[in-house]
Amino acid sequence: MAELKTRPTKASVTDFIRNIDDAGQRSDSKKIAAMMRKSTGARAKMWGDQIVGFGSYQYTNSAGKDFEWMLTGFSPRKQALSVYIMPGFGQFDALMKKLGRFKTGKSCLYIKRLSDVDERVLQRLIDESVKHMRKKYETK
Repeated sequence: MAELKTRPTKASVTDFIRNIDDAGQRSDSKKIAAMMRKSTGARAKMWGDQIVGFGSYQYTNSAGKDFEWMLTGFSPRKQALSVYIMPGFGQFDALMKKLGRFKTGKSCLYIKRLSDVDERVLQRLIDESVKHMRKKYETK
C-alpha cells in the first residue's frame, strides 16, 4: 500500500484561513476551528495544503502498516465546507437528525454554510466523535 500523501505540515493555519477568498467561508472556518480546538484541546495544524486538522491518532491498516491521521478537521472547498468526523455517522443518528441541512460521505460532513446547521449540535457531534476516537485509538 502506498504512503499517505496528506501529512501534517508546518504551514500556517492562520495564513491559510486568512487567505480564503469567500468572506462567509472564512468566517465559518474560524468558527469551526474554534469548535474543534474546544473539542480536542489541540492546536490546529495544516494537513497537506487544504486541510486544517486537530489532534491525531495512530492506526494500523489491514496490511499491518502504521499511520497517523487527524482526530478531526475541516477543509473549505469550493462547493462546501468538508468537516471530518472520523468514526463516520452511524452512531450519531440522534444528533444528525437535529443538525440541519448537510450531505455526508463516509467520514465527511458537507455543509454549504455554517448557518445551515445548528452550531450547538455540530459542536456536540465533534465532541462525541473525538471521544469515540480517543476510546478506540492511541491519540495525541
